[in-house]
Amino acid sequence: MSLLDKIDFGRVPAHIAIIMDGNGRWAKSRGLERADGHREGVASVRKVVEAASKAKVKYLTVYAFSTENWNRPQEEIDALMELVVYAIVKETPDLLKNGVRLQCIGDLKRLPEKTCGALLDCIDKTSGGDTITLVLALSYSSRWEIAEAARQIAEAVNRQKLDIEAVCENTVTEYLTTRNLPDPDLLIRTGGEQRISNFLLWQTAYAEFYFTDTFWPNFGEENLFEAIVEYQRRERRFGKTSEQIESEN
Repeated sequence: MSLLDKIDFGRVPAHIAIIMDGNGRWAKSRGLERADGHREGVASVRKVVEAASKAKVKYLTVYAFSTENWNRPQEEIDALMELVVYAIVKETPDLLKNGVRLQCIGDLKRLPEKTCGALLDCIDKTSGGDTITLVLALSYSSRWEIAEAARQIAEAVNRQKLDIEAVCENTVTEYLTTRNLPDPDLLIRTGGEQRISNFLLWQTAYAEFYFTDTFWPNFGEENLFEAIVEYQRRERRFGKTSEQIESEN
């Protein structure tokens, strides 16, 4: 029996964010190159998007490449950028067929022209998708995002388009790259590490965290369903007491 049968579809997380960790270690354990792990990781993205659709998840954000990843060996960066282009071009027809809308968050100005072009073309073609929104966090880091938001807010105040006394939490949210997305309900990290590595720091303030030792290339449909089932066992209080939550429900 699939764990999908154990999911309460009335309490499915609307937005799941995933730190896809373990590609390199998966490859190393098999005597393969790191690039082989990244290629296998792309296959896992496809499986997890399909699984998320089955579970009625509406938004799925995956951490594909951080701003810190630009510090990796150039050979690995080049291979990753080529892989992004290949995967996007290859998957676009199926994204369209399955109603998947692609979006992206991150500092896209740093991407190679070929990578950025393929990405923007796919975003445009899939803009009508209404089954699930897949968000690629590419050349992204939360500190970069928050600093960029602060800069834009300061600029708006300086130009008298924004009253400094009116700046609040909602103001910051409106200047983030995720302003058109709901905050994640569930954050999953694969690969055994238990940290969030500069990913959606503002947005995951009240998300539930789920850590697994499974390397990303081995993470599939049932693994996602297991994470959702675990999420549904938890009580989300948002600073309130259990009694208040019970009364409201």
